[in-house]
Amino acid sequence: MAMTLRLDDESQAALDLLAEQDGISKQEAVRRAIVESASRRHHRATVAALGERGIERYRDLLDRLGQ
Repeated sequence: MAMTLRLDDESQAALDLLAEQDGISKQEAVRRAIVESASRRHHRATVAALGERGIERYRDLLDRLGQ
């Protein structure tokens, strides 16, 4: 799907730097940034859910250890 991306000067400079440092096109740099951001958010959500499940599962033990 085609789209137009409008950036301010600061964002454009950051995109130029990313593309140059990675030796890729600006389009590829944007695509990678989107995929990496989505992956990080998914990972954080998964870790948070696992943490909550662990807390619930071991609540009694954690309470005893905290005393």
